[in-house]
Amino acid sequence: MADTLEFNEIYQEVKGSMNDGRLRLSRQGVIFKNSKTGKVDNIQASELAEGVWRRVALGHGLKLLTKNGHVYKYDGFRESEFDKLSDFFKAHYCLELAEKDLCVKGWNWGTVRFGGQLLSFDIGEQPVFEIPLSNVSQCTTGKNEVTLEFHQNDDAEVSLMEVRFYVPPTQEDGVDPVEAFAQNVLSKADVIQATGDAICIFRELQCLTPRGRYDIRIYPTFLHLHGKTFDYKIPYTTVLRLFLLPHKDQRQMFFVISLDPPIKQGQTRYHFLILLFSKDEDISLTLNMNEEEVEKRFEGRLTKNMSGSLYEMVSRVMKALVNRKITVPGNFQGHSGAQCITCSYKASSGLLYPLERGFIYVHKPPVHIRFDEISFVNFARGTTTTRSFDFEIETKQGTQYTFSSIEREEYGKLFDFVNAKKLNIKNRGLKEGMKQSYDEYADSDEDQHDAYLERMKEEGKIREENANDSSDGSGEETDESFNPGEEDDDVAEEFDSNASASSSSGDGDSDRDDKKPAKKAKIVKDRKPRKKQPESKKGKDPNAPKRPMSAYMLWLNASREKIKSDHPGISITDLSKKAGELWKAMSKEKKEEWDRKAEDARRDYEKAMKEYSVGSKAESHRGERSKKKKKKQEKQMKGKGDKKGATSKSSSSKSPAKSMSDTFKSREFVSSDESSSAESKKEDSEEEGAASPPPSSEDSASGSD
Repeated sequence: MADTLEFNEIYQEVKGSMNDGRLRLSRQGVIFKNSKTGKVDNIQASELAEGVWRRVALGHGLKLLTKNGHVYKYDGFRESEFDKLSDFFKAHYCLELAEKDLCVKGWNWGTVRFGGQLLSFDIGEQPVFEIPLSNVSQCTTGKNEVTLEFHQNDDAEVSLMEVRFYVPPTQEDGVDPVEAFAQNVLSKADVIQATGDAICIFRELQCLTPRGRYDIRIYPTFLHLHGKTFDYKIPYTTVLRLFLLPHKDQRQMFFVISLDPPIKQGQTRYHFLILLFSKDEDISLTLNMNEEEVEKRFEGRLTKNMSGSLYEMVSRVMKALVNRKITVPGNFQGHSGAQCITCSYKASSGLLYPLERGFIYVHKPPVHIRFDEISFVNFARGTTTTRSFDFEIETKQGTQYTFSSIEREEYGKLFDFVNAKKLNIKNRGLKEGMKQSYDEYADSDEDQHDAYLERMKEEGKIREENANDSSDGSGEETDESFNPGEEDDDVAEEFDSNASASSSSGDGDSDRDDKKPAKKAKIVKDRKPRKKQPESKKGKDPNAPKRPMSAYMLWLNASREKIKSDHPGISITDLSKKAGELWKAMSKEKKEEWDRKAEDARRDYEKAMKEYSVGSKAESHRGERSKKKKKKQEKQMKGKGDKKGATSKSSSSKSPAKSMSDTFKSREFVSSDESSSAESKKEDSEEEGAASPPPSSEDSASGSD
């Protein structure tokens, strides 16, 4: 018999919702991994007390009960898999997999049994339905009646909100059956009650999501966020992961708490709780427990009196109470030496942290993507400039995340990181040896040496250096492809003003010259003024005085750094909004001070403009005189040329028709560029030299006659 059994597309029932995932049964126990959250439930074989096989809505289901009273339900099995599971339970867990069918009589009168975390309503020996008491959010009593209220399930279209039980009166000695029923429910229910004092309190912590400053009260079973407007109670059972991330400025720290299910405020869901700390903040903390209780409960992880940085104290207390590891950035280092990359996601700027087992983006909106749910990644050219690029991630569920405006210098570091983690890169396609080596039930950090990967790293670095050199030498941005090493030949477009510069268009033009020379001359005439139009436009004089700034702009330039220091990590748009609010709230006396400065700047500008206008007039006068002198010289040169042309014309008129046909060229064949006048002069001189001998021979012939 096999040592392990694996099942895909299995559904686990948790708080009324069915979570898709994978189930593995081994000698050591049962492991279920949630496909959506990546959370792993591990049940040791020694903890299993009972296994039940039954027919459910999604085919057949398996119910496992542990010795400490916990119940786990897995649905989605086929009927034919019962024998295989039954034999496996007998061989490895020494348990008999019992078959129990649900009662479908439709009766509403029966017996309630409490077993561990489960309330079972039975008719005879068959259960009708079962309620996990961890789903109960409130329990209220009335006369002969008990009402159970349940947590709302956001993933389900229809949620069961309450169930009422009628409890008949009994004549037992001094025991109220209604109160006994309610006490059994409340002892196992997930009801948050702030009974007793908090273990410790952190005052006025800066929270980015949900935004604001909150007092955090730490209770044994839940976390209480108390703000000016809203309060949130977060059970520790809903905490998935903890992250401690250094800010890029090396002066602040993010502490991120991943939640499932999320905390709710109206229609808004917060899947992440993000706290921002300054590294300089210190605190001395005293737990509201005696030393014996602290030692017994936390086993040395916490002490009654602690002191240190604020972020260290918060993370240490949360780690001890939630009993989960804190994830920190791994070996990745960006171009600037930071462990994160500055980028934008959904029009908001933030930081992307490449971790050992995934990516996390903070902070608006926060995104956590595990490596085992990534289908492929893609490096794309930036939409507005080639100085940056986009990093795209697509998950196996088809969700796409695009992190844009990443500096080009970060490309090599990120490319090497993705290669080392054996993620599929869409630009390159799937190659052999690039398949992910992740365990389906636990992440693996083991990287095997791959010669292909090493070669791709070296080629990527060389291509990046060549691309940087070419971009620096050009002096301007080009619309080249982002993929390194791929260069296209520059071919002028059909409607480009410089289209005649390309070889193909030049060949085509020469063919047209032979066939339709007149049409070619007309096109050249039309293009002449188009080339001269940009030259006629006057640019702005760099020597002209700059316009004075308004009072608001003078104040903003002086106050910008102060606003940034008061609001660390503020974006440009938020800074502008904040500055507008501060200016609007400023008193009239303070505004008058900046108005006076603006008035002084305006006077200085007017004075400088007067001096500039006097100097520019004198310069324009000198320019006009030089233009007139130049025109006069051109007229003189033109007059001499006309005389010379007249003498050559008179001499050429005496030549015979044969010599004229050999040397004369039509104007349609004369080029219309700037060198055409020089060529025509050369041709005229050749005509004159060729035509001068024949008249002398004619004269001699006529003399002989």
